[in-house]
Amino acid sequence: MDELRGDQAVWVFDGESITIRYESRRWFKDPLLKRIGRLELPVGAIDGVGFRPGAGRGKGWLLQLRLRDRTDPYAEVGAMLRERSQPFRLTGEAGTELVAEYLADQIRFAAEQHTGPPAPDTGTRLVPRPPFHVRTSEGTASFDGSGVRLVWSGSDAGGRKRKVQRREYALAEITGAEWTPSDGWERGYLRVVTGAGGGEGPAKPKHDLHVLLAREGDESHDTLLMAATITAHKWADAERGSGGPEGGSAITRLGDPRWWLDRARAVGRIGGAGDGRAEPPAAEGPAGDRPVPAAASGGAGGGADTEWVFRQIEGLGALHAKGLLTDEEFSAKKAELLDRI
Repeated sequence: MDELRGDQAVWVFDGESITIRYESRRWFKDPLLKRIGRLELPVGAIDGVGFRPGAGRGKGWLLQLRLRDRTDPYAEVGAMLRERSQPFRLTGEAGTELVAEYLADQIRFAAEQHTGPPAPDTGTRLVPRPPFHVRTSEGTASFDGSGVRLVWSGSDAGGRKRKVQRREYALAEITGAEWTPSDGWERGYLRVVTGAGGGEGPAKPKHDLHVLLAREGDESHDTLLMAATITAHKWADAERGSGGPEGGSAITRLGDPRWWLDRARAVGRIGGAGDGRAEPPAAEGPAGDRPVPAAASGGAGGGADTEWVFRQIEGLGALHAKGLLTDEEFSAKKAELLDRI
């Protein structure tokens, strides 16, 4: 087992993984790395190892890891991170250059032996475990592994957000998370990106119901951690939904009527003799239209339930697009309808 102590952390390599403890030998400790504390990086996630003598502080060395695609959530959301805050970058004194170069060679060799893809949940091992909760002067953001809740209860929350109070976004509808640090004039923020593009209402972050504002310092680092956590779990969720006999991501399958039909047949609810179930209650359709009962959507035993649900969700989507349904109302009703298939 090889150990390397640098300015920002201690790396311990056992041939299969690198345990990183963010322990600074100096009085200053980077606040983001302090929050991460410790993580374990499997060598199968490493795509490249860079080592440069004389490139660190005081002509010391620089060792930096590049991770495989969709594995490093910090690089994904933290493009504006300062160099000293990057989790997979280590600098050290010139006197330990030979030790650092040897470890870089060992890590590079081990990573090259892993030709297969990293485990789908690799990114989730590098971020805080859910439930994860952060607080800013505008409110709070919480992630429980299945969705994100934004609550605007802080002193900096504006009138629109105070009126709404909270929003919840299921992981299935989230397409990503963004983090923007403060530029000295405007506050930074965490943005939850959804399939709707986060475009409802005004575009300014202080009015955007997909955004939690954050001041400089601790709040900024906390919201970056939240963005990285959401991103890592979204990647893992997409990977879990992309394999298996059905193929395609979960979101893609839900948008394909043929998948719905196959799923309904698989559970024996359509095709062949009817099962004697009562018709599902009609959901509210687009404004001005009366809901279509299941029996009117194709007859008994011929895919009526699936077609009915599909039309109801289309109607709900129209209401959502017009702003007559909130994101959480649309998501809840859609999930209820899908459960009937």
